[in-house]
Amino acid sequence: MNIASLPELCLQLISSAFQRCRASDDLCRLSVVLRRSPPSNLVRISVSDTGVGSCVEEFEALKLCREAFGGEIWDGLLSVTTTGFGDNEIYHYEFNLKEAVSARRLTRLPSNPKNGQKFSGTEVCLSVFESVDVLLGEISRFFQKILILKIPNVAIQLVAEHGDVPGSRYESVFLANEWNPLPFSASNLERLKSGLEDYVFKHGNTLGKKCESCFSNWEHLKVGTGVACHTESRRYSESAMEAVIVISEIPELPSTCLRTYGAKTEVLYFKDFSPCPISQSSVKALTSIDWKSYGLTFGGVVEQGGYALLKWDNLPPYVQIDISLHHYHNQYPKLSRLKMQPDQKLVKKAVKFALNDLKDKHAGVLLSAHALKVRDCAPDLAKTISSLILCSNDSNFREECFSFLGLPFQGVGSELVEDCIKEKIISVIDMNDREQPQRSKEVPTFLFEDDHFQDSGSQDEEYEGEDAFTSMDI
Repeated sequence: MNIASLPELCLQLISSAFQRCRASDDLCRLSVVLRRSPPSNLVRISVSDTGVGSCVEEFEALKLCREAFGGEIWDGLLSVTTTGFGDNEIYHYEFNLKEAVSARRLTRLPSNPKNGQKFSGTEVCLSVFESVDVLLGEISRFFQKILILKIPNVAIQLVAEHGDVPGSRYESVFLANEWNPLPFSASNLERLKSGLEDYVFKHGNTLGKKCESCFSNWEHLKVGTGVACHTESRRYSESAMEAVIVISEIPELPSTCLRTYGAKTEVLYFKDFSPCPISQSSVKALTSIDWKSYGLTFGGVVEQGGYALLKWDNLPPYVQIDISLHHYHNQYPKLSRLKMQPDQKLVKKAVKFALNDLKDKHAGVLLSAHALKVRDCAPDLAKTISSLILCSNDSNFREECFSFLGLPFQGVGSELVEDCIKEKIISVIDMNDREQPQRSKEVPTFLFEDDHFQDSGSQDEEYEGEDAFTSMDI
């Protein structure tokens, strides 16, 4: 992995520690300590975890962009202490990441016996000339995003100390299941969904709990999920892409809340259970989606520091759309050396599944411009049909129509009949406002349906035909 900046190196070390905790069957602690040593500006960074032990290869794979790491910032040395649960010793290494010759990068230091104790963990240390506040801001935002994954067995501690300055100690604890907990048996998709809901409720996880000013109840959120999978092939390993889309709508912005609204959506991207910049292939996939068919006017993508912001030209006031994507191997640890499938097709399929899921769960949401135009005709059409029914002299015809509408034959006014027909028309418009699947054999939806004409064997065959991808849940 190529590292282009000091904050990026820190986040990579933290990400590796998080993976070691996630791979453990026990509850784990991940600690990051930033300590400035006066009178110089030298900052000692310690990243420690109680997960499974680390391996030499993960540090040897780190490659620095030499232009970004001058000698005045960092000498290139990493001190690593690690042990596995089944090891009899605690191992010490020193890596010089600035060493061009790979054989000279690693120095093995004397190990210490564990004297029969059973534990595991890793600590990585480095000393740099950098602002504690800069590092603290980057790491805090990283942890706020990693909480979206809601990995239940990892408690995170972040500490910053400015030497001997009184009252300068900062400490924060990040717990995935502290608010709105999930059972340990929850799937990855259930965790991602719940985590993004929490992220929205707590305004980017900057609050300790739900903002009651904006979200007095759960009805303010509409959520859709989608999964696209790639089965293992000769070239690529088995992987999954999960997408969660949250639409939050507040009728009136409370004056006591600092929440900012804008016609932009930050795409929160995760790869193998770690926040990371979104890939170019994912950006291309998002731009290729027919957003108009979901009633959204896409205004392009703004890329800032590897993160993508989707712009909308027609988003109503006080409406926010949040999107989270997670691409990961289905097996951990990764036993296969096969590459992960490029995510462009997976992103497009997973996002479209999530959009369709939103439309299925919430009537009238994400309707296309065409459907909205047809909807405008529903009142007049309902009035016309109602008049035809009520003006008919055929009592059998009227009785049959009332039966289809679910209304009693006697004592029903024209307004009730008209409203009932309008609701059915709108319902049919909403149900048919979908992207028509190719090769679909689905029975069309009728305004008045009779159970005798339902085909119980019809199935939605959307996206079938590509062996590599399925819509199965994880």
